[in-house]
Amino acid sequence: MKVLMLGAGATGGYFGGRMLEAGRDVTFLVREHRAAQLRGNGLVIRSPVGDLRLKPRVLISGHVHETFDLVILSCKAYDLDSAITAIAPAIGPDTAVLPLLNGLRHFELLDARFGADKVLRGLCSIAVQLSSDGAIEHLSRLHALRFGEADERRTPRVEAIDALLAGCKFDGKSSYGIQQALWEKWVMLASLAGMTCLLRANVGDIVAADEGRQLMLDTLDECIAIAGAHGHAPRQNVADGVRAILTESGSLAKASMLRDLEHGGKVEADHVLGDLIARGTAKGLASPLLKAAYASLKIYELGLKKPRKA
Repeated sequence: MKVLMLGAGATGGYFGGRMLEAGRDVTFLVREHRAAQLRGNGLVIRSPVGDLRLKPRVLISGHVHETFDLVILSCKAYDLDSAITAIAPAIGPDTAVLPLLNGLRHFELLDARFGADKVLRGLCSIAVQLSSDGAIEHLSRLHALRFGEADERRTPRVEAIDALLAGCKFDGKSSYGIQQALWEKWVMLASLAGMTCLLRANVGDIVAADEGRQLMLDTLDECIAIAGAHGHAPRQNVADGVRAILTESGSLAKASMLRDLEHGGKVEADHVLGDLIARGTAKGLASPLLKAAYASLKIYELGLKKPRKA
């Protein structure tokens, strides 16, 4: 399969790099600055499962003149509109689009733009960040990618992508419960991002503080209630696992959204928290802790828009 990876940041660069390492036909669609980094230093991955330095094929946004079999979106939600514009020339009659964004709202936008028959459902679980020199730092051994059809059928293109990912040095495979998996990841992410961003602290510091552990658990309960109201309450073992992550003493874990915030970057407040709150409100659920976290992030976003003082 001919693969186009939209983005070569931490997530797209990692999974695309591992596919390239395995000999897959992967092209990266990036902005000028990232293209210059990739052409100069190559695609660099530092990982506990093996370091890489590769010279990938790169295309610049606005200069796509060919179609691909599979287009993978690894952008942030706030860049989705520009990503849709960038990949449009790469979409042919038989192209499959696989988004790896957080939350669910992007599926509606992609379905509307390219047709629901083209858009797969997908998610990834990985802790990565982009260093100042453009290298991708893989922070743990976790590197999973799951995908499937929206209606969870086994189709020839699902089988083809399974074959594409087989042999790549990450845990990538199709899922026949992809809708449930998407909700379960959203519950985990919204709980972790909500509290670590609201309190500006990692898990270990939060649970060490008075009331911190209970705030974590209460936020998780709000997220679980919303997912349950939409028919996707997390399975018991998943919910127990998330509780353990959110209450682990001494844990340095924090949401990538908090890392973005600490570096003065944009955040996915609307996509991860705002949309979840709206879905809860539609079902008559209050979710006050999620709303407090969301308000905190929106205040932060307002600060980004203010002109800086000399």
